[in-house]
Amino acid sequence: MRHRALAFPRDHGAHPDYQTEWWYVTGHAGGNDDAPAFGFQITFFRTRVEQTQDLKSSLAARQLLFAHAAVTDVAGKKLWHDQRIARWSGSPPSALSADFASASLETTNVVLRDWSLKREGAVLNAKIVATEFALDLRFTPTQPLLLQGEQGYSQKGPQAIEASHYYSEPQLQTQGTLTLGRKVHAVGSGSRAWLDHEWSHAMLPAGAVGWDWIGINLFDGSALTAFQLRDAQGQALWDGGSFRSATQTQTFPRGATRFTQKRRWTSPAHNASYPVEWTVQTPAAHYTVKALVDNQELDSRQSTGAIYWEGLCAVYDQQAQRVGLGYLEMTGYAAHLQL
Repeated sequence: MRHRALAFPRDHGAHPDYQTEWWYVTGHAGGNDDAPAFGFQITFFRTRVEQTQDLKSSLAARQLLFAHAAVTDVAGKKLWHDQRIARWSGSPPSALSADFASASLETTNVVLRDWSLKREGAVLNAKIVATEFALDLRFTPTQPLLLQGEQGYSQKGPQAIEASHYYSEPQLQTQGTLTLGRKVHAVGSGSRAWLDHEWSHAMLPAGAVGWDWIGINLFDGSALTAFQLRDAQGQALWDGGSFRSATQTQTFPRGATRFTQKRRWTSPAHNASYPVEWTVQTPAAHYTVKALVDNQELDSRQSTGAIYWEGLCAVYDQQAQRVGLGYLEMTGYAAHLQL
């Protein structure tokens, strides 16, 4: 995979020549830093269909688009989630298109039936209408883009192809509405979100079964990213991350980040055991990461095919003071992750 400089707004858009891509928005809404009312996740995935024949028809599926959405009710300790899948011919979005899904190559404009994530200028707008919940949210940047790895080139393994183009938008000011059942909740007043956009030919190195990842908006305006890729024995094959403060960005070299399990929770639905509390050692500082609700497991076997854990968490410093909120993602615990 070739290292190249990212260019915007073009690289906000889709990259259909790459095998895998996702736009990931996670955040918290309502309540306050000590007791957020809700967590939310909105994810659009794109994967390239392997061409086994000459597909000349404009209706032929050259790409698959998936979407996951979830809401965590912290006080009620309940997770709602839904998913979508549709084929995309690869043609640009158009009112005349027969596609049920599409993604722009010019900027963020991903549509899957009645779900969408669209960028207007610098602002992102998400609209999700699910079976039991709905999200209508607007995300406004408060900081510059955060280019992960080496200026947006993030190594994930020892081979050159085991890398991704990867940037984040932390500390997104969030406004709009979140609907559960018939009750509409206003979102604003301190609600924050995080966007990850990543695309790659090969995200997992040989021997990897999954990963652990955190994206944390710290209360002082800083942003923390940390990840590890694990083998079947739970050992880290690769790790990395970054810390951005008000004055500088620090990129973590391989071997400098360590995840240590503190407490586990076992899913009654799938019998997968997830570490829902971690200590995470980074070159910036050491943190404790705690899930705010244990059961934030998502079953996406009707779309991407994976069972994984994705949920709102609180982060504490070495003095046990809560210093941030964000999302923890854990894959490969229910079964070996296949991308």
